[in-house]
Amino acid sequence: MSSPVADLLSILDLEQLELNLFRGTSPPSGMQRVFGGQVVGQALVAATRTVEGVVPHSLHAYFLLGGDPKVPIIYDVDRIRDGKSFSTRRVVAIQHGRAIFSMSVSFHNDEPSLDHQMKMPDVPHPDQLPSDADIRQAILPQLPEAVRRYYERVRPIELRPVDFDRYRGKRPEGDRFSIWLRTTAPLPDDPAIHRCALAYASDMNILDTALVPHQRSVFDRDIMGASLDHALWFHRPFRADQWLLYTLDSPNMHGARGFGRGLVFTADGTLVASAAQEGMLRPRRSEPAPG
Repeated sequence: MSSPVADLLSILDLEQLELNLFRGTSPPSGMQRVFGGQVVGQALVAATRTVEGVVPHSLHAYFLLGGDPKVPIIYDVDRIRDGKSFSTRRVVAIQHGRAIFSMSVSFHNDEPSLDHQMKMPDVPHPDQLPSDADIRQAILPQLPEAVRRYYERVRPIELRPVDFDRYRGKRPEGDRFSIWLRTTAPLPDDPAIHRCALAYASDMNILDTALVPHQRSVFDRDIMGASLDHALWFHRPFRADQWLLYTLDSPNMHGARGFGRGLVFTADGTLVASAAQEGMLRPRRSEPAPG
């Protein structure tokens, strides 16, 4: 197993301190804040370990403070309700004695019902797009510095943007942004691991989508961005170590808050999850002139 995926499984393997109380850690990195997807994934692990016989179908989270990657995160789970069909949990992530994140998770016993879904957009298959290796070898030197640093990092999630030319300053066709993703190595068969891995990955690129209509990116030096809240719905079974298409758009940007939403499809067109996020996006303040 590749080291980045082993690291991902390690950060998702929380230590249980007491009933309903868990501890998670962050991987070594040069980042000043904990990646939001990590906190979402770890919180979902904590909630999942307090239920039996049901699977998560939705989560709604708020990012309250930036996480400190140098110290552990404590996850406190409140068992709000256990019902015959649905169970509810609330998770609070704590560092330095303060809540940095809160999340509600609803679990459901899967049952037969009516069925429909939206159609997957017609986009190139990931085999037709540049791989991480291709990007590093041929494309990386041409990219802006911030984008280059992002793709130079060793990550557990492989990303293949459909409209990669956007990062070279070219305007994409339309206001939708699609990206293929999967873990860089196989995961265990436990479905809970795959849901938590997707929860981790679902925080990637969704806020950046709010800048597509403005021909901007979170990689721009003068853009400051931070996730405010995040929601994720699981619709059907999937594997996060097989290609998933994350197709994103942004219905609204106003008051320094951008709103992004996404649909997640398997390669055969099955809709397996939906996501939504609002985040703060504002120009960085200019430094005052000396004197």
